[in-house]
Amino acid sequence: MNVKIGEYEFGKDKPFIVIAGPCSMENWDLVNNTAKALFDVSKELGFNLVFKSSYDKANRTSIDSFRGPGLEHGLKMLGDVKRQLGCAIISDVHEVAQCAPAGEVLDCLQIPAFLCRQTDLVVAAARTGKCVAIKKGQFLSPGEMRNNVRKVTDADNPNCVVMERGTTFGYNNLVVDFRGIPMMQEFGKPVIFDATHSVQLPGASGSSTNGQRQFVPVLAKAAIAAGCDGLFMEVHPNPDYAMSDGPNQVPLAYFKELMRQCLKVRETVLELPDLNLPVYQKPEKPATIPVGAK
Repeated sequence: MNVKIGEYEFGKDKPFIVIAGPCSMENWDLVNNTAKALFDVSKELGFNLVFKSSYDKANRTSIDSFRGPGLEHGLKMLGDVKRQLGCAIISDVHEVAQCAPAGEVLDCLQIPAFLCRQTDLVVAAARTGKCVAIKKGQFLSPGEMRNNVRKVTDADNPNCVVMERGTTFGYNNLVVDFRGIPMMQEFGKPVIFDATHSVQLPGASGSSTNGQRQFVPVLAKAAIAAGCDGLFMEVHPNPDYAMSDGPNQVPLAYFKELMRQCLKVRETVLELPDLNLPVYQKPEKPATIPVGAK
């Protein structure tokens, strides 16, 4: 696999990688204080933190929704976090023009789910030479993500990861098919499970997205049991008052215990031998049924 985010490498013999942080960069105090708290937990529990926060939330339900500080100011804040803590950093890009300046600061450029098929955007992100994390569109099957991975690798960038974040299930709802994790791992790239966007209820509040954060722990632990290579979750000190994605963000006070449980599940899974059942293939002719068999 040999994929890295900054200095962090994926692998069963490597520390688990967790991407976490507030959905949007509401202000410096939020970014700085949350990053320090998450970093302290990562050091105590022994996982690698990739700090995430968005400088521009372009994919909003309403024209009135909060967007963030913008590219220049937002990248400066993220760069300051990296210099202070030494952790890797990630944020999302929405336009081709954002990729080059973002690539000078970020360790990983994230392609939002709604934009995962935008070829020019994916290729521009890949050409920065930084890791590219592509979120699977809610409208795509796992197998279709192979095409998006190729857009990165064909741009001579082997550092690509895929994120599972649920599939559209009727109106205002998502469902997670955990078969998608091993299916997408067949591309030869790590698969990260987005535990907080998977519990979104898109547009369910009319002018904003709703969510069911109470299901984050069960989905995160299930994804680790299914063999995911890392976790993504948005974390906020007071998500009920967050300026974006509050209903599905994890309260900071619960993050440490949630990660303790997730790492315990991973430890158990790594101790188990692989159990690869043979894929069913229809026999050329029916088996002979003994006379008198019921």
